[in-house]
Amino acid sequence: MKYRTHFEGAEKYPQSQQNGTDIVQAHEWGKYVGRADYTFKNGEFTLQSYSLIPVNLKTKIKNADGKKVRVLIQDEIAQNQAVYDTLKPFQDKGQAALNIQIGQTNDLLQGERKIVRNNQTNLGRLIATAHMQRANADFAIMNSGGVRASIDAGNISYKDVLTVQPFANIITYVDMTGAEVINYLNVVATKTRDSGAYAQFAGIAMTVAGDQVTDVVIAGKALDSTATYRFSIPSFNAAGGDGYPNITAHPAFVNTGYVDAEVLKDYIQANSPINAADFAPQGEIIYK
Repeated sequence: MKYRTHFEGAEKYPQSQQNGTDIVQAHEWGKYVGRADYTFKNGEFTLQSYSLIPVNLKTKIKNADGKKVRVLIQDEIAQNQAVYDTLKPFQDKGQAALNIQIGQTNDLLQGERKIVRNNQTNLGRLIATAHMQRANADFAIMNSGGVRASIDAGNISYKDVLTVQPFANIITYVDMTGAEVINYLNVVATKTRDSGAYAQFAGIAMTVAGDQVTDVVIAGKALDSTATYRFSIPSFNAAGGDGYPNITAHPAFVNTGYVDAEVLKDYIQANSPINAADFAPQGEIIYK
């Protein structure tokens, strides 16, 4: 079974356990190699220490001229030329495919971690809209932890899309009654800000206060507790990730098989140039 999560302060340990197995993450983007030392005695493993080893990690400092420059925080680890020469042709081939332009945007699509985990953003709305359209859903929910970067104004490459959504989550959807939707939103829409669980929305409006949502509007109409609504959700969250309710056993749950990055790529290609203002939040989600 595979587990995927992101841990704040990834240099600390332990981070999580699943069925007695330690689950760790050495921060992000290959910046570190994580090292865990165990002892094995009497049939049991015991953790002795855990540390992060920087991999040619750089930090910004001011030089003598007062300009910010990036410098290594430790001695440089020299690359192995034989390994480099062997892998370089594959890297070049991959880069050629990644750098293909798939569209354009006239303004920044905001996915910066500190912003997207605390506010509705145009990129969060764009991703949710792409998922919603592919699933033919009434509204969409996208966890902000699955939005890993912004997209700058100008040309958009396939690499940009994979940088934003690198986890290969699958688009899923479920049909629920309005009453079920309210119960679900009471858990999901009230997730703490400044966390990956904070949800981005498309196609829905509501007021969030404490642990409850009210004034829910879908497709311009007040939610009907007896009507049926379809919403899309990443597979990670559908299975209970980020503390969302596990809905995979719901009789109307569907795993579409579509990978999130491919869905976003197709949407951008079909709707380019992207007008960032079209996805700007208009106060649909009100927090009190």
